[in-house]
Amino acid sequence: MTGTGAPGGRIAPEELRSHQWYGTDGLRSFSHRARTRQLGYLPEEHLGKPVIAILNTWSDINPCHVHLRERAQAVKRGVWQAGGFPLEFPVSTLSETFQKPTPMLYRNMLAMETEELLRSYPVDGAVLLGGCDKSTPALLMGAASVDLPTVFVPAGPMLPGHWRNEVLGSGTDMWKYWDDKRAGLIGDCEMAELESGLARSPGHCMTMGTASTLTAAAEALGVTVPGASSIPAVDSGHDRMAAQSGLRIVELVWRQTTLSQILTADAYEDAVATVLALGGSTNAVIHLIAMAGRSGVKLTLDDFDRIARTVPVLANLRPGGKYLMEDFHFAGGLPGFLARLTDVLHLDRPTVAHSTLREQLDGALVHDADVIRERNDPLADEGGVAVLRGNLCPDGAVIKHIAAEPHLLRHTGPAVVFDDYREMQRTINDPALALTPDHVLVLRNAGPKGGPGMPEYGMLPIPDYLLKQGVRDMVRLSDARMSGTSYGACVLHIAPESFVGGPLALVRSGDLITLDVGARLLHLDVSDEELELRRSEWTEPPARYGRGYGALYQDQITQADTGCDFAFLARQGDVPDPYAG
Repeated sequence: MTGTGAPGGRIAPEELRSHQWYGTDGLRSFSHRARTRQLGYLPEEHLGKPVIAILNTWSDINPCHVHLRERAQAVKRGVWQAGGFPLEFPVSTLSETFQKPTPMLYRNMLAMETEELLRSYPVDGAVLLGGCDKSTPALLMGAASVDLPTVFVPAGPMLPGHWRNEVLGSGTDMWKYWDDKRAGLIGDCEMAELESGLARSPGHCMTMGTASTLTAAAEALGVTVPGASSIPAVDSGHDRMAAQSGLRIVELVWRQTTLSQILTADAYEDAVATVLALGGSTNAVIHLIAMAGRSGVKLTLDDFDRIARTVPVLANLRPGGKYLMEDFHFAGGLPGFLARLTDVLHLDRPTVAHSTLREQLDGALVHDADVIRERNDPLADEGGVAVLRGNLCPDGAVIKHIAAEPHLLRHTGPAVVFDDYREMQRTINDPALALTPDHVLVLRNAGPKGGPGMPEYGMLPIPDYLLKQGVRDMVRLSDARMSGTSYGACVLHIAPESFVGGPLALVRSGDLITLDVGARLLHLDVSDEELELRRSEWTEPPARYGRGYGALYQDQITQADTGCDFAFLARQGDVPDPYAG
């Protein structure tokens, strides 16, 4: 809505949401004002001003967000300068590095916390501070459900890693050198050096992993200030961006530019195109579908596959390419990148910073055509994620095919089945399995319910004895996810998952499986009659949780193809604004 009580299309102070708490003559407003005095604030500091909630996912054990205490101060500085009143709220931190079994289990918990906090307190707008993989979608899912004016502040990528004479990418080079160690190519001394060189500063992974993919998607959606997603976390420009976000949110509140005006169907299509052209993480498929659902927009796997066929991969970034996020930033960042894609974007939609995306991209330049490729010189002709269908994944599966060895993109081989991740860890190097490069490794019971939480188990390890022979990729299938920094011919998110009786539960070692990425096919070469017989013999495994949040999770979680949201949160329905009294 746009109020009429002030000039220039702005609302009047009496139309602020926080006025319900502070501005009436009743006992409750008296109490709210008195308690605000208790906090040490003068009436002149907050009455009649937009109250801005700064949701901060800082934590001592989240290296991606360890600098966000300082960034919150910069946001406050911007809010004060613009005439608003900032209030910082600590919210759950989802540390990809440390939280087990997986922070994906808790994404929806942070989304719930975000929604209920913004709904229940006297705030007029929100600035969301996050960036580690699950925090970006969680914060935006919760905020979308409340629909206040909102700006997102990405945590920013860490500095490039260094080891001896090599530039390292977190995650991607961890997997690479760990395999080198297992293959006997490097030893403990080298690994000790790598421990200190892989991650050198605050910030999330500096490859085009899930964190960078999702923050880029947030910028493409239009909920950040321009260029925000690629600024290195420790760059002084990151502090300035945070202050700019504080300035901007106050103007959005006065003009009542709510999140639903930004997060439109066109915006989500542009975010999908951006992710695919970046060669981004497969995790973005799940998160964007869930985010879109909270915005009342239906986004499906078919939309990803359709858009993938219309955009090339232009970002030469690891794990599918050569460079890192700092290189991308100085090559032009997302504004320069999107300027290469204007023919497929919806340029007349608004962003939090400009009336239209067209205006936002005006004058955006690319300064290094090897980092951000020309359209006639792409890294790949089609978007970096393919959606597969077939009798093994009736509701779909995904593969990041640009990060796989090309000869495996059309492959038929016998399955070797692992019933859970621990069994796989115990037995993968057993010579009795007699694994060859042609085998198809299958992991089940690693999906949303089976994982639990759909852990990043999808980059199944290659046996040590094959690594020593020089084998670095095999076809691997699971109902799990994998890190956006990972690589390989890994088919992920198989739906429905095996834990609920999906076809993956019926695969037996020795069955032939065909992967054909060009045909978008994943097929189990077993007759329908045999599959029905196996299904009749299948029994449902016991629930993972008997109580607590885990029990709520397993009762309400949806499957990967619909975003792994909670069913009671994903459905449409009215929620009343609280009565402030």
